[in-house]
Amino acid sequence: MDPHKIIKYPLSTEKSIRLMESQNKLIFVVDIDADKGVIKKAVEEMFKVDVENVKTFVRKGEKRAYVKFAEKNPAIDIATQLGLM
Repeated sequence: MDPHKIIKYPLSTEKSIRLMESQNKLIFVVDIDADKGVIKKAVEEMFKVDVENVKTFVRKGEKRAYVKFAEKNPAIDIATQLGLM
């Protein structure tokens, strides 16, 4: 499946910025049917990084993925690449 169909867009909120700085995580809005394994593969493929784990959360019909990156891949670099910073 196309990673761009799974990962819709990154969230740029105060909470996501705090998580990025403190826990090396980014929050993405993802396809409602995507599971954690599919999300992890899509993020790794799109950004050429290693993902430690993925936690998901569904609210008001929108699925969010909290993606924790490996130490060697700072989330701030990925956020800069996405134009969030």
